[in-house]
Amino acid sequence: MKILLKSRYEKFRRQHIDKHMTANKCDSVMNRKNIFNNDNSCKETNTFIVDDPAKVKRICEGIADGKMMQSTEMFRIVKCELKNTGARKPNCQYKGGLLTNRYLKVKCENKLPVHFDDDIVNFGF
Repeated sequence: MKILLKSRYEKFRRQHIDKHMTANKCDSVMNRKNIFNNDNSCKETNTFIVDDPAKVKRICEGIADGKMMQSTEMFRIVKCELKNTGARKPNCQYKGGLLTNRYLKVKCENKLPVHFDDDIVNFGF
């Protein structure tokens, strides 16, 4: 069970955390990290959290297993969206956008993030 959970966290980390990610690197990073659907079609959207993995893990501190948790800290993210709908690897082409002041919703298991659910903009009210 622990090995499976660790591999789920490692997959989350590979697919969603990259502290050096920029909006213009979507094509190269998606390809290098081998982020595709199971049938080798291109993933429609993928979100990268531009921060340190330790900060992202803190979202799950003190949370019961299997629950969605919203971060209390804000993050910068890069959202990569497929430009050529219906494409298959290795022909995926993405448009990236940097978004700031975002709260994150992730699914936590054993105090580790295992699924990225959504981002929520903070309007500063």
